[in-house]
Amino acid sequence: MEKQYDKLVRDNIPNIIKAQGGIAEIRTLSDDEYTTYLNRKLLEEVNEYLENSCIEELCDILEVIEAISTAKKFSITDIKNVKEAKAHKNGAFKNKILLEKIIYEGGKTTDR
Repeated sequence: MEKQYDKLVRDNIPNIIKAQGGIAEIRTLSDDEYTTYLNRKLLEEVNEYLENSCIEELCDILEVIEAISTAKKFSITDIKNVKEAKAHKNGAFKNKILLEKIIYEGGKTTDR
């Protein structure tokens, strides 16, 4: 039996497949392909988290984010600094604020 995949997997998955008696056909991605597949993987992991909001799925998202930051050569310090600057400017999400509408002078409204 053969099953086709086109997805980025964790580094030990080929060894796990082999230990289970399977043969994994794999290849190493180019840098550009890697970025594309990381972006796809991020969407996959976010969707899995939305379906089953458990800590394991949240950890998978973090793993992919860390891989993206490494691939894009963003240091953890840079990420934290930008995050803190954005939080200082715009706040965080601690107060559970839901924006429902903006009313501008002249009666113009915009739903958000």
